Amino acid sequence: MENKYQSASANLYKAPRIKVCGMTDLRQMHELGEIGVEFAGMIFYHKSPRFIMRHLKGYEVKKAKLKVFKIGVFVNASYDEVMNHVDNFGLDMVQLHGNETPYYCSKLSNYISVIKAFRISEDDNIEWKIKNYYDDSDMFMFDTEGEGFGGTGRKFNWEKLQHAQISKPFFLSGGIEPDDGPGIKEFLTEPVAKDLFALDINSRFELSPGVKNMDKVREFVKQLSKP
Repeated sequence: MENKYQSASANLYKAPRIKVCGMTDLRQMHELGEIGVEFAGMIFYHKSPRFIMRHLKGYEVKKAKLKVFKIGVFVNASYDEVMNHVDNFGLDMVQLHGNETPYYCSKLSNYISVIKAFRISEDDNIEWKIKNYYDDSDMFMFDTEGEGFGGTGRKFNWEKLQHAQISKPFFLSGGIEPDDGPGIKEFLTEPVAKDLFALDINSRFELSPGVKNMDKVREFVKQLSKP
């Protein structure tokens, strides 16, 4: 029988929000909203195998009555390019995954919410990496360092976040897998998790680049919905 302390713990549990990145199929984006995913990421980096422009036109996405917030992922794109895609696709937020400066982030944040991504290696000082971006972006994302700017499908050491003072909403990304539920729930008990805004999942939930295994996504959402 569950005791009163276990019951109290369950009542305090709050399932993390989820972003599914690298979307290329409008039907699957509709399905994300139906199963409780809050964010759909579309990649506007032409070197990515999930480059959205190969699959969907802006007006198709913009006119779709999606239940998810649309996040555009950019890598060192010009200001005008980003703003054109924001308008054409009806984006709700932008994620900047390159070497964008604080000034560039600030300029965009005057018009749309900005997530600045940081790629983390074992030797990184996270607080030092983010210190110049506090006033110029709305949220952070922590991903795994790799060659180039694409996703690695690998995790970085989450323990590096445990003692960092983030003090800003952040996305946790980098090789999250369908069976990571227990590890994520453990991470949620850490003090730094008070600033966790959402989990970011991608390649580990795919049948092929840009095509998601919706059964795996659905099961992951279900797994994290319970304490």
